[in-house]
Amino acid sequence: MEVTDLAAQVRKEHKKGPARRLRQKGLVPAVFYGRSAGNILLTVKSDELIKLHKNKKDHAFIKLIIDDGGDKKMEKLSLIKELQVRPLTGKLYHADFYEVDEKRKITMDVSLRFVGKAVGVENGGELQHIKREVKVSCLPLNLPDHIDVDVTNLGIGDSLKIRDLKIDEGITVLDRPDTAVAAVAVVRVAKVEEAAKEEAAVEEGAAAAEGETAAAAPADKDKEKGK
Repeated sequence: MEVTDLAAQVRKEHKKGPARRLRQKGLVPAVFYGRSAGNILLTVKSDELIKLHKNKKDHAFIKLIIDDGGDKKMEKLSLIKELQVRPLTGKLYHADFYEVDEKRKITMDVSLRFVGKAVGVENGGELQHIKREVKVSCLPLNLPDHIDVDVTNLGIGDSLKIRDLKIDEGITVLDRPDTAVAAVAVVRVAKVEEAAKEEAAVEEGAAAAEGETAAAAPADKDKEKGK
């Protein structure tokens, strides 16, 4: 289990005015939700949090080094629960951390990573990603960054379900076993047929136009003779 340290400072005020002044100084108001010590109001440096969030995996464990102004600093293992970002500026607005107990199971959404090329795709089908993530329960030490889904053997009309996934020991997937995560559907044939119909319609229109031109030609010649 990879853990990254992040320095945090206890804050006393939680109103909008002080929070706005903190953001102007490059700090982000945050809250630590804990079982052992209760909720703690914090501030963390915006640039450090941005760097940590960009460089780490989705489920990065963070050891908060909390300075409460005393002689000793608290250390709390946590995960980012939520990062609020301003839509227009993209700047961090607020962060929520929640405490992680290494001996207690946690429930998290884990992304699916599709690998391989389905044989059904080579035969004219199209791979459909029905689910992008699954919900799992496990100890923090066993939490995977992602779960690989090998679609190589999927033929046209085939599907992979939750029960077909290879899950490491100690991890329980909470989604229903019969839930499909990927499938290969027949779509290219329909596209070819549609393209053929369009091509036939164009040819038919062109033939009709030539017929009209041919029919108009004798009349034009008669006019010239009359002159």
